Amino acid sequence: MTATAPPLHTLTRRSLTRLLLVTVALLGALLAGAVPASAHAALTGSDPKDGAVVATAPAQVSLTFSEGVALDANSIRVLDPTGKRSDTAELVNLCSGDIVKYGVRLRTGLPNGTYTVAWQAISADSHPVSGAFTFSIGAPSATAAVVPSQEVGGGLVGVLYGIARYAAYAGFVLLTGGAAFVLACWRRGATVGPVQRVVVGGWLTMTAATLAMLLLRTPYTGSGKLSDALDLNGLRAVLETKPGAALISRLLLLGAAALFVSVLFGAYAKREDEAEKKDLTFGLAIGGTVVAAGLAATWALAEHASTGLQPGIAMPVDVLHLLAVATWLGGLTTLLVVLFRAPGIERAAVLRFSRIAFWSVAVLAATGVYQSWRQVGTWSALVDTAYGQLLLVKVGLVAVLVATASVSRRWTARLSERTAPEAEAASIVEQRSGEAEPEPVTVPDDGKDTKRAAQLARQQAAMSTAREKRIRDADPERTGLRRTVLAEAGVAVVLLAVTTVLTQTEPARTQQAVDRAKAGSQVAVADRPVDIRLPFDTGGQNGKGTVELTLDPGRTGANDLHIYLQDPAGKPKDAPEVKVAFTLAAKSVGPLPVVPDHVTTGHWSASGVQLPMAGDWQISVTVRTSEIDETTVDKNVKIG
Repeated sequence: MTATAPPLHTLTRRSLTRLLLVTVALLGALLAGAVPASAHAALTGSDPKDGAVVATAPAQVSLTFSEGVALDANSIRVLDPTGKRSDTAELVNLCSGDIVKYGVRLRTGLPNGTYTVAWQAISADSHPVSGAFTFSIGAPSATAAVVPSQEVGGGLVGVLYGIARYAAYAGFVLLTGGAAFVLACWRRGATVGPVQRVVVGGWLTMTAATLAMLLLRTPYTGSGKLSDALDLNGLRAVLETKPGAALISRLLLLGAAALFVSVLFGAYAKREDEAEKKDLTFGLAIGGTVVAAGLAATWALAEHASTGLQPGIAMPVDVLHLLAVATWLGGLTTLLVVLFRAPGIERAAVLRFSRIAFWSVAVLAATGVYQSWRQVGTWSALVDTAYGQLLLVKVGLVAVLVATASVSRRWTARLSERTAPEAEAASIVEQRSGEAEPEPVTVPDDGKDTKRAAQLARQQAAMSTAREKRIRDADPERTGLRRTVLAEAGVAVVLLAVTTVLTQTEPARTQQAVDRAKAGSQVAVADRPVDIRLPFDTGGQNGKGTVELTLDPGRTGANDLHIYLQDPAGKPKDAPEVKVAFTLAAKSVGPLPVVPDHVTTGHWSASGVQLPMAGDWQISVTVRTSEIDETTVDKNVKIG
């Protein structure tokens, strides 16, 4: 019999409601990951700045981060041109309000030359971050300072830790989703071996991954050497950190989960009295929900949701997000295993899971919209950052997944109801094939024919397996459902792979903050004036040239302004008029006009130029080379 897809029905009010929720789900998927986003802290500023040249040695070096970080006395090291440490190893906490800033004091009497600042920290999402930059005192020089070429958290240890991290996620999905499928959709599944293997496999995977993360934590955040995984002192230090406490809590909760699983597949599976089983179902549902929420909280309490904007709201939202993901994808995996490995499943059970999966997607939509606001911030970031571009890929995959799920729902509506599915399907298959079920073969156990007995036993097992497969394939509705669920699972695997990359990518909000900081890298620093050089072309005869502008000391308050014009050959060039204007658009200040005095050929200056506040100032220079030929060139600089 040829299996055909069921026809589409006219949309009812319920269908329209579901369509609306699916649309919201796609919006949530567009703006959020399938697992809590793992955003790394980023260096957004420093004093002195990268590449700065200062006239005298500063008293300290300070670093500003995008979010909370954990540091110690050796996290920030300042190395002189010979490679020796120039700081006092005294960490200074300069945090104020939402500004995350730390520094180290420098020794006195430092000689001129180029200094290297190497830093390493643990971001609030438990990931290690590191970097290095240079500044110079007096003038740049050669340097013998050496910083690690491998980024912290990378190498073999980083790969192993990443595998363990996502194995823990996968184990949580299988454990939670499989158990929820049994209790909420298919109680008979507690006695089915393939279902038991899904749930127990999830528990084993999550436990092994958590132990591996606990051991790898020391080299992952420190030396990067795999041998340090057995360092007991390092393990003791890890247990005193927030990520270490979360991993230990997870192991304790996994102990409670082991008790839950043993009851689910032990006393619960054997219970035959319906009233007693109903009471036990309620108790297991309550206990399982508490344990699952606790396991999800070990991610929310130790990772990115615990810091940044509104952590008190973000952490419970992340817990709900993880529970919804596990219920949906874990249940989907369990259903797929049942369709391929179990003799039969009732239509009502599949319908119950379909409803639960739908509302899980609705929860994902609601929590995803909120997470997106925290991680993306602006619509432009969806196309301007790698994080946003990955989200666009992700929404396409979610659209395919939801479309495939809708086909599965239609097959579910056609799934036949059977009171004794195994017996009836077996009868139909045998009638069509003309085969009779083989009688068991008994071989006398006389010690002489054990090899023959083993061979016959294997043959009978193979025939039994083949017979079960024919039974499963005899129902066209079941076959159609199996194919669409398999397609769903395949898309889900790709979706989680994209999410894995997404969790390693800097969030759009943080990336834009870093980009803004880099855009202001020409900012004046202590004892260093603003110096910009811009080409101009007024359009008339001899209208081309270059304007050089110097603003000294390049701070708020009074500054000395110098402007030099040069022709294309690099020689001083005069002009009838040169004007300058300063505008701070963010504060609606300006333009503040300045008309410098002509000093000599190609040179204009003005003293006491007042810049009232710090910020990103636009400096506009207007050059007029004749009565009608004029142009304005501008440059944005940050005034500190």
